[in-house]
Amino acid sequence: MFLQMHTLTSFHASLLNRDDAGLAKRIPFGDEPRLRISSQCLKRHWREALQDSLALPDGIRSREFFSRVILPRLVEEKGVDDGLARNLTETLMGKLIAGGLDKGNPLFMKQPALFGKPEADFFVALLAECAGAGDAKAAKDLLAERLKTDKKGFKALLRQAGHGNLYAGFEGALFGRFVTSDILARSDAAVHVAHAFTVHPMETEVDYFTVVDDLNKDEETGAAHAGDMELGGGLFYGYVAVDIPLLVSNFTACEPKMWRDQDSADAEGALGTLLNAIATVSPGAKLGATAPYARADFVLFESGAGQPRSLANAYLQSLQFSSGDDPMQRAVNALGEHLQAVDGMYGAAADQRAAATFKDGEALGGIPVSPLNSAIDETLNAIFRG
Repeated sequence: MFLQMHTLTSFHASLLNRDDAGLAKRIPFGDEPRLRISSQCLKRHWREALQDSLALPDGIRSREFFSRVILPRLVEEKGVDDGLARNLTETLMGKLIAGGLDKGNPLFMKQPALFGKPEADFFVALLAECAGAGDAKAAKDLLAERLKTDKKGFKALLRQAGHGNLYAGFEGALFGRFVTSDILARSDAAVHVAHAFTVHPMETEVDYFTVVDDLNKDEETGAAHAGDMELGGGLFYGYVAVDIPLLVSNFTACEPKMWRDQDSADAEGALGTLLNAIATVSPGAKLGATAPYARADFVLFESGAGQPRSLANAYLQSLQFSSGDDPMQRAVNALGEHLQAVDGMYGAAADQRAAATFKDGEALGGIPVSPLNSAIDETLNAIFRG
């Protein structure tokens, strides 16, 4: 069972996602280069929105997880001596992040990693228990004994300690977590996110700006600072696919094939919140200078057992707009026509579809159009209760 979500969102002059040179990200596609928003950028902003909305354990992505979360909690909450706490924390890191530590700072990881709040609670409790075993050697020996386990055993330890199944937070359950540790459990991503791109050729402009010094004297002319940044506006196609059995598995620790037998309330709630965020949360750099806030003007949901497929090829030939055109309606029509053509070739790839838009949906071939929240509810009902 898969859920697919297609969006069309128009942004005014903005700098939504920058590359290492500070320029707007772009990608060649079809006949023309397009502006692009990376999937990493999109997921970052959705994740922040979900942290404010979901009453579920979340995660922390950082290189300083052990030095700024575990060590201070061990000292301040559990009253462990700072030297012993540091020794135990370094020992724990050596067992979990072998090869990924900074030689100059043993509490610092070379790369940021995602850890869940349940894992943080477990590590703090485990190290506090070990600290009570006696001297430093006895404490380290007990820690080594407790961590003689594999990934399945580690998840079992977390559950036995009352920390639930969301060991990597809901972020890990949704977007996955890659780890090379022999102990830490990897999470496969249930939510697959494409890079968004403009349905028309890329168009940008360099914005030249200056800063005037307020304390300049009358005879002091000219700018105190001059700079520039690349701005672009565009109508973006976005695509997300969700593996529903894997999503429920990540939330409940069941085998994916058993997903229908689980209490999937948390997974369904998180998914509904995510779908709303995808349509309403804007990515963007230069917030103060461009206010890049927009909502999708068109959303299409598809659910069913068929293999997911993007509708990006509706825009393989970029749309060219003329005076008097309605660009959003043109984009909706192109997507609807492409969808019907793909269905005509392969058969319908979805058992249920729902759309939300204030544009004319005739090109969608009879797909019901309703307000966004209604379309989300219809889709979730078809998946979890259909």
